[in-house]
Amino acid sequence: MIKAYTLLALLFTSTAFAEMKLTVSPIDVKPKPEDEVITVSFTFKNEGTKPVKVLSLESTCSCLASSMDKAVYAPGEMGTGKAEFKVSSFVGKHEKSVTVTTDDPQQPEWIIPFLLEVPAVVEITPNNVQWWVNEEATSKDITVKMTGPEPMKLTSITSTRENVQFSFKEITPGREYVVTVKPTQTADVMIGALKLATDSKIPKYQRQLAFFSVVRQPASRADEAKAGTTSAATAKP
Repeated sequence: MIKAYTLLALLFTSTAFAEMKLTVSPIDVKPKPEDEVITVSFTFKNEGTKPVKVLSLESTCSCLASSMDKAVYAPGEMGTGKAEFKVSSFVGKHEKSVTVTTDDPQQPEWIIPFLLEVPAVVEITPNNVQWWVNEEATSKDITVKMTGPEPMKLTSITSTRENVQFSFKEITPGREYVVTVKPTQTADVMIGALKLATDSKIPKYQRQLAFFSVVRQPASRADEAKAGTTSAATAKP
C-alpha cells in the first residue's frame, strides 16, 4: 500500500504542464480619432512547468495582425507581443481576438482578447429615416452632432436619389445640425443615402452618410391596417 501511494505521489509531482497567461486581459486598444492604424504591445508569461512552443497566430478580423517576440517560452519566462489594428471606419466598442496555437496538448489554443474602443467624432441620429409604401410623405429630421475634440462644420449635402427633398440648418456652430428629409412620393420602394460633407481636417470624417428608405409594410401590419380601415367604414353611426 505504501509503495502504491509513493508511486502515485511521484507520478503527480513529475507531471509537467504549461499555462500561458496575459499580464492584463482583455488588452485595451484606444486609438485617437485621427488614427488610421494603431499598434499596441502586450506581455504574457508561461506559468507552467514546461516549455511552450507557439505554432501559429490567427486573428478573427482582417483588421488585426499580431506577432510575438519569439517562438518558445521556458517555464516562468515572460514574453512580449504586438498587435496592429487598421482602425478604418470603426466607431465605438468592438471585441476582437487572436487564437494562438501551441504544442501543448493541455492548452492547444490560447485566446488573446482585445477591446477596441474608437471615439465617435460624428453622431447621426437616426442614421436611417423610413416611410411605408403609400404612407403620407411627411418631413423627417436627422440630428448630426460633432462630438470630437474639434468642431466640424456641415458644409453641404448631396443625395444618391433625385426623388427626395432635403435641407439642413445649424443649431450650434460646428457642433449640431438638423437635416430635414422628405420623399417626393411614397408609391414605390426606394433606398438611398445623403452624403454629408464636412470641413474636418481628418480625411475619413470629411464624408458621412445618412440613409433613407421607402419600404413595404410587413404582412401582419398591412393586414391590421386594412382591417382597421374596413371596421371604420362599416361601423354604424
